[in-house]
Amino acid sequence: MIDKGVGVLRAIAERGPLSLIELQAATAMPRATAHRLAVALEEHDLIRREPDGRFALGFGLLALGHAASEAFPLAPLARPHLEQLRDATGESVQLYVREGAQRRCVVSLQSPHGLRWIVPEGSLLPLDRGSAGKVFAGANRDSWSESVEEREAGVASVSAAVFDGRRTIVAAVSVSGPIGRLTSEPGERFGETVAAAAEAISADVRSAAALRR
Repeated sequence: MIDKGVGVLRAIAERGPLSLIELQAATAMPRATAHRLAVALEEHDLIRREPDGRFALGFGLLALGHAASEAFPLAPLARPHLEQLRDATGESVQLYVREGAQRRCVVSLQSPHGLRWIVPEGSLLPLDRGSAGKVFAGANRDSWSESVEEREAGVASVSAAVFDGRRTIVAAVSVSGPIGRLTSEPGERFGETVAAAAEAISADVRSAAALRR
């Protein structure tokens, strides 16, 4: 039942507010089951009703997210390094964490260029396409991975892994933008810079973990 409840939350997170019929279709659950779970989650403030009756994510998730961030403040630790990476490359920068069979963007910094690639914070993206997906798949653990038009036409990216003290991949740092600027070999252009930023974040993650012991 927990898996089904999580499925309801993820369906709303991926698609936005949903009517009961839309929620049923998105989760492939019987109508009664989808409604029962949505109402139960609503009682715990994890789901709320919009004025038109659609189910939306509840504000109770904000408190849970804040608590999780306080317990392992990856985004705040990474942000200064990501800002430096954005300034050094002039391109959009993202930080992803793995979420099941997908990856979620937890930090997104936009390029100052008018023509840029934007990934909204909170977006869920696949693991089977894109350089960040390759990172979570374990490709080039000690270096960088690149992609060219794998997920979107005209877009290239290069990513590197963030590790904890046990060499477990906890996040992926990415630089992405138009092929016209990143070229068809984005790793040659920015691979070492992205890898250096990922290593700096990894060092801060290890230090933060040591302080909590």
